[in-house]
Order: sequence, then C-alpha cells, then structure tokens
Amino acid sequence: MDSTDNRLPSPKPAKQRRHLPASERERLIIEGATAFFAEHGFEGQTRELAKTMGITHSAIFKYFPTKEALIDRVYEHVYVRRWNPAWEGLITNRTRPLEDRLIQFYCEYAERIFHYDWVRIFVFSGLKSYDITGKYLSLVRDKLIVPVCVEMRAELKLPAPETLPITEREHEAIWALHGKVFYIALRKFVYNRPTPDDVNTIIIDDVRVFMRGIPPLFKELCAS
Repeated sequence: MDSTDNRLPSPKPAKQRRHLPASERERLIIEGATAFFAEHGFEGQTRELAKTMGITHSAIFKYFPTKEALIDRVYEHVYVRRWNPAWEGLITNRTRPLEDRLIQFYCEYAERIFHYDWVRIFVFSGLKSYDITGKYLSLVRDKLIVPVCVEMRAELKLPAPETLPITEREHEAIWALHGKVFYIALRKFVYNRPTPDDVNTIIIDDVRVFMRGIPPLFKELCAS
C-alpha cells in the first residue's frame, strides 16, 4: 500500500475575515440592531448586540458613538425609509373620491408596516420614552391626519381650514381610523393573537364604515 494513503488531509487555510466597506459594515450593524431591539426592546445592551452579531463592542461604537445615535439610525432605517412620499400626493388627489384614496393608502401602508420589527420597535420605543414613537407620530400627523381632515372638509363641501380652523375632535376622528388599522398589527406582533389572512378586505371594511359614519360629525363640528 502506498504510504501516502495513511497521510492526514492537509489542513484547510484559515478563513480570512472579510474586509467590508465601511458603508456595508454600518448597514449590517443597523440591520442587526433592528432585529435585536425588536426582540429584546431597548433595555438590551449594545454589548449583547455585539455578541449576538459576532463582532466586538468597539466595532459598534466606531460607527455609532452612543446607543442613542444607533437608535436614531434604526428609526431612519425602519420608519423613514418605509414611508412612501407618494402617499402625500395620493391623499390630496381630488380627482378621486376620498374613500378610494384612503383604501389605497391603508392597503399600501399595511404592506409596509405590518412587520415584526416595525411594530415591536414602535411599542418598545413608547414604553421606554425613546423619541422614535414621538417623531413618527408627528410625521403621521403632518403627512396624514391633518391632510385627511382638510380633504374630508373638501369632500363634504365644508369651510376650508383657512376660514374655520380644524378642531381637535376632527383630528381625533382620523386618528381613530388610523389606530383601528394599526391594532391589527398589534394583535399579531405584540399580543400574538390570530389576525385575518386577508388584511386588505378588513381595511376596506374599516374605511367604508368610517366614511359612512364621519360626515355627520364633521358637519356638526363645522356648524357649531
């Protein structure tokens, strides 16, 4: 027998660490932080995050000097990036009935936000008083709630806000619709309860019920 048959296989060369571009490594940290905070909340420490990702703690702070800076980037990654600027034009497009506009918006919106990381980070942020929740709700108020109030006035041929300022009760009525849609996501990703397979059909029902119930309230508030 050839003596070479008993030789041990040659050791494989050690796997070399990939030298990623800084932008790519930063992106991976943001994505890792998103998954980590969605699972553990904001009480999770960056040291534990680094351990989970298989990197050093100092590697995180090379790109994000504080935990708050990292959370700010998570906000941009999860929330700002998923807000479609085209929705603003959709809401104010008076060539279509407002009901149709709201149905399209909320069906598209649900597709963007009905995700584990989006919903859970939003809730954890509110519980820990991080500014993610406040900043995002301000965006929703300015880009959705107030414009829908204006469009509802126009749809019902009621005075424009320049003539009669929009009331708090009008704002709250629109928030109620928004909260109803978001509650479906809460049931699924926070309460771990069953949710409809066809979310769009439920959203269509919600918007139609809303549009049939809201005109008397707006007319009453504008008449008082």
